[in-house]
Amino acid sequence: MYRQILVPVDLNEEGFADKAVEQAVWLARQSNATIHLLNVLPGIHMSMVSSYFPKDAARKMMQDTQHQLKAFAAEHIPDELMHHQYVSEGKTWSTILEHAERVGADLIIIPSHKRSRLDKVMLGSVAAKVVENSPINVMVIKPQVHLPE
Repeated sequence: MYRQILVPVDLNEEGFADKAVEQAVWLARQSNATIHLLNVLPGIHMSMVSSYFPKDAARKMMQDTQHQLKAFAAEHIPDELMHHQYVSEGKTWSTILEHAERVGADLIIIPSHKRSRLDKVMLGSVAAKVVENSPINVMVIKPQVHLPE
Protein backbone atom coordinates (compact mmCIF):
# COMPACT_ATOMS: atom_id res chain seq x y z
CA MET A 1 0.00 0.00 0.00
CA TYR A 2 1.09 3.58 0.57
CA ARG A 3 3.69 4.79 3.07
CA GLN A 4 3.72 8.59 2.61
CA ILE A 5 0.45 10.36 1.75
CA LEU A 6 0.43 14.05 0.83
CA VAL A 7 -2.82 15.98 1.22
CA PRO A 8 -2.83 19.60 0.01
CA VAL A 9 -5.39 21.63 1.96
CA ASP A 10 -6.86 25.05 1.32
CA LEU A 11 -7.65 26.56 4.71
CA ASN A 12 -9.56 29.44 3.11
CA GLU A 13 -12.48 27.19 2.20
CA GLU A 14 -14.03 25.56 5.23
CA GLY A 15 -14.87 21.91 4.62
CA PHE A 16 -13.09 21.80 1.24
CA ALA A 17 -10.35 19.34 2.24
CA ASP A 18 -12.30 17.35 4.83
CA LYS A 19 -13.16 14.39 2.56
CA ALA A 20 -9.60 14.19 1.22
CA VAL A 21 -8.19 14.08 4.75
CA GLU A 22 -10.83 11.54 5.77
CA GLN A 23 -9.70 9.30 2.87
CA ALA A 24 -6.04 9.80 3.85
CA VAL A 25 -6.81 8.81 7.45
CA TRP A 26 -8.58 5.65 6.28
CA LEU A 27 -5.66 4.68 4.00
CA ALA A 28 -3.06 5.54 6.65
CA ARG A 29 -4.81 3.23 9.10
CA GLN A 30 -4.79 0.39 6.54
CA SER A 31 -1.09 0.64 5.75
CA ASN A 32 0.47 2.45 8.72
CA ALA A 33 1.29 5.40 6.45
CA THR A 34 2.32 8.90 7.41
CA ILE A 35 0.06 11.79 6.40
CA HIS A 36 1.62 15.04 5.23
CA LEU A 37 -0.71 18.05 5.18
CA LEU A 38 0.42 20.92 2.97
CA ASN A 39 -0.94 24.44 2.65
CA VAL A 40 0.49 26.54 -0.17
CA LEU A 41 0.56 30.31 0.16
CA PRO A 42 0.85 32.46 -2.96
CA GLY A 43 4.26 34.01 -3.68
CA ILE A 44 4.13 36.58 -0.89
CA HIS A 45 7.90 37.10 -0.95
CA MET A 46 8.01 38.08 -4.62
CA SER A 47 9.25 41.66 -4.79
CA MET A 48 6.23 42.81 -6.80
CA VAL A 49 3.87 41.43 -4.15
CA SER A 50 5.86 42.07 -0.97
CA SER A 51 6.22 45.80 -1.69
CA TYR A 52 2.48 46.19 -0.93
CA PHE A 53 2.73 44.73 2.59
CA PRO A 54 4.47 45.75 5.82
CA LYS A 55 7.88 44.09 6.32
CA ASP A 56 6.72 41.45 8.80
CA ALA A 57 3.40 40.65 7.06
CA ALA A 58 4.78 37.60 5.25
CA ARG A 59 6.22 36.17 8.46
CA LYS A 60 2.94 36.77 10.32
CA MET A 61 0.92 35.21 7.50
CA MET A 62 3.18 32.14 7.56
CA GLN A 63 2.88 31.82 11.36
CA ASP A 64 -0.91 32.26 11.31
CA THR A 65 -1.25 29.65 8.59
CA GLN A 66 0.96 27.20 10.50
CA HIS A 67 -1.26 27.61 13.58
CA GLN A 68 -4.43 27.13 11.50
CA LEU A 69 -2.99 24.02 9.84
CA LYS A 70 -1.96 22.57 13.20
CA ALA A 71 -5.51 23.13 14.51
CA PHE A 72 -6.95 21.56 11.33
CA ALA A 73 -4.73 18.50 11.81
CA ALA A 74 -5.70 18.19 15.48
CA GLU A 75 -9.37 18.23 14.49
CA HIS A 76 -9.16 15.81 11.53
CA ILE A 77 -6.29 13.39 12.16
CA PRO A 78 -6.34 11.02 15.15
CA ASP A 79 -3.35 11.32 17.49
CA GLU A 80 -2.29 7.71 16.92
CA LEU A 81 -1.54 8.37 13.24
CA MET A 82 1.85 9.78 12.25
CA HIS A 83 1.35 13.12 10.54
CA HIS A 84 3.17 16.35 9.72
CA GLN A 85 2.04 19.79 8.65
CA TYR A 86 3.83 22.08 6.23
CA VAL A 87 3.20 25.58 4.97
CA SER A 88 4.99 26.45 1.77
CA GLU A 89 4.97 29.30 -0.67
CA GLY A 90 4.78 29.39 -4.44
CA LYS A 91 2.72 28.36 -7.44
CA THR A 92 0.23 25.90 -6.00
CA TRP A 93 0.39 22.91 -8.34
CA SER A 94 4.17 22.91 -8.79
CA THR A 95 4.76 23.45 -5.06
CA ILE A 96 2.55 20.43 -4.34
CA LEU A 97 4.63 18.28 -6.70
CA GLU A 98 7.92 19.59 -5.30
CA HIS A 99 6.76 18.88 -1.78
CA ALA A 100 5.59 15.37 -2.73
CA GLU A 101 9.10 14.64 -3.97
CA ARG A 102 10.69 16.20 -0.88
CA VAL A 103 8.74 13.99 1.57
CA GLY A 104 8.93 10.89 -0.62
CA ALA A 105 5.16 10.74 -1.09
CA ASP A 106 3.80 7.76 -2.97
CA LEU A 107 0.24 9.14 -3.11
CA ILE A 108 -1.30 12.60 -3.35
CA ILE A 109 -4.93 12.94 -2.27
CA ILE A 110 -6.25 16.24 -3.55
CA PRO A 111 -9.71 17.75 -3.27
CA SER A 112 -11.20 19.20 -6.43
CA HIS A 113 -13.54 22.12 -6.88
CA LYS A 114 -16.67 21.64 -8.88
CA ARG A 115 -15.88 23.76 -11.90
CA SER A 116 -17.62 24.23 -15.22
CA ARG A 117 -15.70 23.63 -18.44
CA LEU A 118 -15.45 27.37 -18.99
CA ASP A 119 -13.94 27.84 -15.51
CA LYS A 120 -11.31 25.19 -16.26
CA VAL A 121 -10.37 26.82 -19.54
CA MET A 122 -10.27 30.32 -18.07
CA LEU A 123 -8.81 29.61 -14.63
CA GLY A 124 -7.10 26.26 -14.88
CA SER A 125 -7.39 23.71 -12.15
CA VAL A 126 -4.78 22.90 -9.52
CA ALA A 127 -6.02 19.31 -9.29
CA ALA A 128 -5.86 18.89 -13.08
CA LYS A 129 -2.30 20.27 -13.21
CA VAL A 130 -1.20 17.98 -10.37
CA VAL A 131 -2.73 14.92 -12.06
CA GLU A 132 -1.24 15.86 -15.42
CA ASN A 133 2.29 16.42 -14.11
CA SER A 134 2.64 14.03 -11.17
CA PRO A 135 5.01 11.05 -11.45
CA ILE A 136 3.13 9.34 -8.57
CA ASN A 137 -0.48 8.27 -8.03
CA VAL A 138 -3.01 11.04 -7.44
CA MET A 139 -6.45 10.47 -5.97
CA VAL A 140 -8.85 13.30 -6.74
CA ILE A 141 -11.72 13.71 -4.29
CA LYS A 142 -14.67 15.27 -6.07
CA PRO A 143 -17.07 17.59 -4.23
CA GLN A 144 -20.19 16.03 -2.81
CA VAL A 145 -23.20 16.33 -5.07
CA HIS A 146 -26.48 16.71 -3.27
CA LEU A 147 -29.21 15.07 -5.32
CA PRO A 148 -32.79 16.26 -4.93
CA GLU A 149 -35.01 13.81 -3.10
